Amino acid sequence: MEVVIVPDAKAGGALIAGAMADLLRRTPDALLGVATGSTPLPVYEALVAQVRSGSVDTSRARIAQLDEYVGLTADHPESYRSVLRREVLEPLGIGMDAFMGPDGTAEDVQAACEAYDRALTEAGGVDLQLLGIGTDGHIGFNEPCSSLVSRTRIKTLTEQTRVDNARFFDDIDQVPHHVITQGIGTILEARHLVLLATGEGKADAVAATVEGPVAAVCPASALQLHPHATVVVDEAAASKLKFADYFRRTYVNKPDWQGI
Repeated sequence: MEVVIVPDAKAGGALIAGAMADLLRRTPDALLGVATGSTPLPVYEALVAQVRSGSVDTSRARIAQLDEYVGLTADHPESYRSVLRREVLEPLGIGMDAFMGPDGTAEDVQAACEAYDRALTEAGGVDLQLLGIGTDGHIGFNEPCSSLVSRTRIKTLTEQTRVDNARFFDDIDQVPHHVITQGIGTILEARHLVLLATGEGKADAVAATVEGPVAAVCPASALQLHPHATVVVDEAAASKLKFADYFRRTYVNKPDWQGI
């Protein structure tokens, strides 16, 4: 696992967008796994700026969804399909025909989960998966004590996660109790995992992810098992890392050609 400490969220977004752009130059039809929420917005903004400047072409890129609420229709403004269409696909000029996501309104939710897992494999797998992290260490909607080999499935949200997400709805009663999420085992199959964390509120979760044991109580710690995982954190999110100075020195002395 590589840990990169950046000054702020904007710098983190630019760094990750640069990695995505480099990937698309090598593999124009790369499958990018994207996350929702406020944390990844600087990544998308920086990538859109590169597209508009002409430095990268996203016309053949494909987008894969990490998770989705159960029960919200695809056109609901807070369904993750709608959010990603507004924040990622439309700004990047990518059509919905290049988008992959689970069906949160399926009559048989388990079958929809299994179908999405198969679809990711049949598409050749995710080339780069962008992740955020919850204050409790969850990735996707794999809450604490999720199996580290889990596949795409339905999960019940913790009350804290519902409280955290209530800001996107009129009130907490509108936040669904269930979601479909890629499992940890599914996430670990992506070729490159990039986790972005910003703010002091994520500091404990980042420390547990990077320096703690691999344990289901901190689902993000499973990234330690991946051959190419990058954790990008701002100074506030890095504030509880014991080896922060080492991580800084390692990155400064890294050959430029290696990227992240």
